[in-house]
Amino acid sequence: MTENTSPFDVLAFGRLGVDIYPLQSGVGLEEVQTFGKFLGGSAANVSVAAARHGRRVALIAGVGDDPFGRYLLAELARLGVDNRYVGVNPTLKTPVTFCEIFPPDDFPLYFYREPKAPDLDVAPADLDLEAVRSARIFWFTATGLSQEPSRAAHHAALQARTAGHTVFDLDYRPMFWADPAEAGVQVSRALEHATVAVGNREECEVAVGETEPERAADALLERGVELAIVKQGPKGVLAKTREESVVVPPYWVDVVNGLGAGDAFGGALSAPHRRERHPRRGPHRRAGGRRDPRRAHRAQRVPPRLRRRRHAPRRVRGVRRRAQHAASVPRRRRAARRAGARHRRPGGLRPVRPGARQSVRPDALIRLCDPHPRG
Repeated sequence: MTENTSPFDVLAFGRLGVDIYPLQSGVGLEEVQTFGKFLGGSAANVSVAAARHGRRVALIAGVGDDPFGRYLLAELARLGVDNRYVGVNPTLKTPVTFCEIFPPDDFPLYFYREPKAPDLDVAPADLDLEAVRSARIFWFTATGLSQEPSRAAHHAALQARTAGHTVFDLDYRPMFWADPAEAGVQVSRALEHATVAVGNREECEVAVGETEPERAADALLERGVELAIVKQGPKGVLAKTREESVVVPPYWVDVVNGLGAGDAFGGALSAPHRRERHPRRGPHRRAGGRRDPRRAHRAQRVPPRLRRRRHAPRRVRGVRRRAQHAASVPRRRRAARRAGARHRRPGGLRPVRPGARQSVRPDALIRLCDPHPRG
């Protein structure tokens, strides 16, 4: 089979590691009995989310020459992300991250990335600059600017960009930086090469010294980006260009674990759909949503036997039907769908509330600064 040489829809550069998350909530790690192992890291999560939207995606990162590294390479491939640019470091270990789950809004993270994570050891010589140059969207995060040689590799990639969108995920993690002031200097330098900037209010404060969403968006635009996106938590998302401003209200869900919600948003943002060329068209699917990432992980890891049973035709009272249709969908969900409501339970999206304002999908936001959309 010949290798696909067309440009990537999304090429991400950043963190990759193993998330070791508890399968019990409401207790500290010292009391947790069982854990699940999942692919993690902000850039890796965005890559997987974009791939699940049907985009052609690759990731630039690194792993250790160890079982966890082999697991991540296999998991990326299984989830549809091209792993050709994920280097295997012979000396550094694959990083792991633990979390605690205290719904609805307390999810402490514990990173084990010492002495250095392999994704921070990616050097300029390791880059395929032609792939970077031709990618329709190049996604990078602030964490990659925290240490050398990753910092130099990021600037080499940014210098190579001549077309498409360059999306800067501000993604500030204080434990990765010696000083917030240093983070501000590095972020400010990288903003000069970005066309889109995405961050929450705290990350905007590090980047441009503003926490109020409108002022933060204006400050990002003054730095040269074409589209500034400020995530406001329960207040939704502000997207602003020099000509237009859009506020996307949140989609309310029952919070089980908010970790990964921003990465899911990033994956949707970086996967523009052909039918939605205007930010005010199309239903809202991701912005502000707080899903249970553990539920998503479990969905990714359905055993093959169950996947076959779910999707293979079967005979129901003498009539062949697909299990994904009437034979497998509870009556209450079918009724909700016929009524035009979104209904995913347990742990999913609530039905749209009567009179609720419809909003735009984040993948449509990028159309704000794209005068010549694809498709």
